[in-house]
Amino acid sequence: MALDDISNLEKKSVEYRRRILKCIKKANTGHTAGSLSCVDILNVLYNRIMNVSPENFRESDRDRYIQSKGHSVEALFVVLSDRGFFPESDLDTFSKFQSHYVGHPTRKVNGIEHNTGALGHGLSVSAGIALAGKMDGADYNVYTLLGDGELAEGSNWEAFMTASHYNLDNLLAIVDYNKLQITGPVQEVYNLEPFRDRMESFGWEVREVDGHNLAEMEKVFSRIPFNKEKPNLVIAHTIKGKGVSFMEDNYKWHHKVPNDKEYDQALNELVL
Repeated sequence: MALDDISNLEKKSVEYRRRILKCIKKANTGHTAGSLSCVDILNVLYNRIMNVSPENFRESDRDRYIQSKGHSVEALFVVLSDRGFFPESDLDTFSKFQSHYVGHPTRKVNGIEHNTGALGHGLSVSAGIALAGKMDGADYNVYTLLGDGELAEGSNWEAFMTASHYNLDNLLAIVDYNKLQITGPVQEVYNLEPFRDRMESFGWEVREVDGHNLAEMEKVFSRIPFNKEKPNLVIAHTIKGKGVSFMEDNYKWHHKVPNDKEYDQALNELVL
């Protein structure tokens, strides 16, 4: 990726964060810190990696994206609107009465592949879609984003085993590893470590990246399959609340709306 492309992506990430905060502030509800931690991942996937667009969204050979950590839907909505799946003005209705733009992904919104929100379901669905692609001889890849706290759900581990059993090398699971969940540090609530070793023992090919380094993520995501006949896992090390000093690495911002002073400060910090 050329230097000017990196700069353009970085500008997008800043603008995405500003739009996330605007959406949450206007609605007076939302999952703030998790959306800020994962939006760089979505930026790279939608703008550099995946073969999916408003034009081909109904075509059978498109890539599929499922956001298993559905509570961070604000990040997904903002990126989808930027990619032209729907007008940005639609987000003014976020969490309003009779709006389709609710607090979790729903297929009533253009660009959403699958309803998510009940944690632990997205990977299972993604594995099923990837298996169907293998059986059909299709060329598409399936991408799914999971939260680290979400991995306390046992259905994820069944899906990890299933994907390995069926050699789903067309599946890329990305874990937003910000190491915090709604009640505190993941290590204290439900420790995943040694996470990489566990995933490799389940038969996955694993890579680790800085989940805020756009160039590094593009390089890694574009190389799947990492090892033919193995499913792909990327542990993306991120910071919860990334980009806003008083939100960073603070689990209390998992689901919290900034007041007027905090909102203004956040926007003042989110500049290139």
